[in-house]
Amino acid sequence: MDPQQSPSTTTANDNFRHLVLDVAFFGLATPALSRFLSVYAIRLDADAMLLGWLTALPFVFQMLSSSLAATWRKRFPDTVAALFWPGLFYRLTFLLPAFTPFFPREWQPVWLVVSVALPALPQGISSVLFLVILREGTETGQLSPLMSRRSFFYNITVAVGTVGMGLLLEEGPFPLSYQIMYVIAFILVMVSLLHVNHVKILSPEPILAVSTSSWRLLRSPEFQRIAFVAVTSHIAFFTINALIPLRLVEDLGADEGFMSIFGLFELIAAAMIATQSPRIARKIGTRSAIGVGMLGASVAALVLALANNLYVTLPASALSGASWTLSAINIFNYFSETSPRENLTRYSTLYNQIVALALFVAPMAGSKLVNMGASLTAVLLLGAVMRLVAGLIIPMGELKAQTSRMRLRRATR
Repeated sequence: MDPQQSPSTTTANDNFRHLVLDVAFFGLATPALSRFLSVYAIRLDADAMLLGWLTALPFVFQMLSSSLAATWRKRFPDTVAALFWPGLFYRLTFLLPAFTPFFPREWQPVWLVVSVALPALPQGISSVLFLVILREGTETGQLSPLMSRRSFFYNITVAVGTVGMGLLLEEGPFPLSYQIMYVIAFILVMVSLLHVNHVKILSPEPILAVSTSSWRLLRSPEFQRIAFVAVTSHIAFFTINALIPLRLVEDLGADEGFMSIFGLFELIAAAMIATQSPRIARKIGTRSAIGVGMLGASVAALVLALANNLYVTLPASALSGASWTLSAINIFNYFSETSPRENLTRYSTLYNQIVALALFVAPMAGSKLVNMGASLTAVLLLGAVMRLVAGLIIPMGELKAQTSRMRLRRATR
């Protein structure tokens, strides 16, 4: 240990490292679900509605189970210990799709939905507790740099995982290559869990937090502001996100190899913007940074809707990745800025539930439109408009506050 450092600083630095390594290993595994699960389902003749359920149903389960997080937390000495079992069972979602070929052909797409929906029950608890760990395991001033570093390494490792898994799926026999991919992904996320388990709590949440009612938090102006920003941005972005692979594969003829390249463009751009996100937020404000990200995502959706060949979609992929990363980092930072430490578990639970609800409603709405006969192009154009509107209205509260401060300064001169 550096003699210049206090024990708490050393622990905080160790936590920082483990939380970065956690997301790095998790990122290597993520493409198995985020990139190739929908492609796998399409190969098994899944329609737009089933793709919607594949994306949305886990968030319903997650939303329902997250209300148990505070009760579960009280059974353990600290949040890290409480996270282990939910974190372990949630990670089964990376292994269960490997069993798909053992089912009759007509049941295989349904099993894919089940394999991601059931582990979402422990994920609801795990997600809440992990938000708490991020606050309890970091010192004041470290959280924003940590989120930027996590986002950078996450996108880099997801890019590496996307290329590696894409090559495996392109060259390997179907469906054995998918089974191998999911087994490898499960091993990687277990290494991720080991790093989370090494985090030491620096500043435990006050025990009074569990007695605060959710209804009281819902009525607080601070929570209503973060709920508005989180719900608006997630619905605008994810209404069409699950339909993009369908557009690329069915309309434009993409295969697993191209999906790897598409993902690579998105992730490299996301990693680059992650390093600049704190600087952008300092210059224009957190909510304005979220708005800028949504405006960029709107342009990306417009290009994806109107593209007539695959290569035109690659710049849109990069823009989409950079834009959503800028928004997502600042959505979390905005949440952290408004969440009081004395209500952290309850606040995190409520936040997780409203985001999960948005993530259920959004892809189901997009898939329902396609299932009713709307073209993929039309739905993507609708999504572009929704992102545009979100990008314009989200910064308004911050701009009004800045205007009021400027007027107050002028009046006091």
